[in-house]
Amino acid sequence: MLQKKLGQRIADLRKTRHLTQVQLAKAVGCSVDFISLVERGVNAPSVARLEDFARAVKVRVIDLFTFPGGKPKGIRRRTNKRTA
Repeated sequence: MLQKKLGQRIADLRKTRHLTQVQLAKAVGCSVDFISLVERGVNAPSVARLEDFARAVKVRVIDLFTFPGGKPKGIRRRTNKRTA
């Protein structure tokens, strides 16, 4: 599920920046086939390659994982219920 969301997010950012898959592939340094697989959620870029994708669409890496329309999930702290 995360892989599909990431792929859709990359596709959306690419389109917003008016880039073709060919242009994105060139900027990232990979094949157009790989871009297609990533955007369809079939494959996912490596952690190292995420920086290339982010740079190509002019966002921070964390922004690749900011999915619109989803409810943001906060970090919960566990409370320690020790009795002294």
